[in-house]
Formats: sequence, structure tokens, C-alpha cells
Amino acid sequence: MTPRRVLFLCSRHRLRSPTAAAVFAAWPGLEVDSAGLADDAETPLDPAQLDWADLVVVMEARHARRLRQRFGSRLGGKRVVSIDIPDRYAFMQPELVALLEQRVGPLLR
Repeated sequence: MTPRRVLFLCSRHRLRSPTAAAVFAAWPGLEVDSAGLADDAETPLDPAQLDWADLVVVMEARHARRLRQRFGSRLGGKRVVSIDIPDRYAFMQPELVALLEQRVGPLLR
């Protein structure tokens, strides 16, 4: 079976999306990547990442809007899901990990 490819996006790629990638990297049948949508992101989104992904998970609805504005032509019929996690957690903070597992886990089963 081909692994599902999941791309996690947040604003600056410092806390939420890197945590999501770390949490789900060990899940069987998944390949994960992450990036940021802000101009000053640690790892800015590369359009090739969108081409690669089967599922795009954004942390907030505003990320989905920005993604569609800037990269809409690259999305095709890709599923983009907002999981509504605000930017108030530290990298790998247990509460953030629990929220990610709760909100993303069902999307991946």
C-alpha cells in the first residue's frame, strides 16, 4: 500500500506544524512534511510540497485562506483541513500533542 502523504502547515513553522510532523512521523502508512505560510517562516512552503501531499492540514482557518490565495492553482482537488489550533503552545507541549492526536488522528484512520 502506498503511504499517505500529509503536509502540516502553520504560520512560521516554529511550533505547531513541526510538532505535528514529529508526532505523526512514526505512524505506520504515513509520510509527513511541514512548512510555514508566513514570509518569515523558518521553512517556507515550497509549491513542490503541495504537489507531493495527499492531505494538507492547516492549524487555523486563516491558513487555509492564505494557502488558497497564494497557491490555489497548485491545490487541484486536494483535501485541505483546518484543525483550529491557535498559536499558543510550545514545541512538543503535551497539550499540543494531545490536541493534534485528537483532531488529526481521525483524519488519518
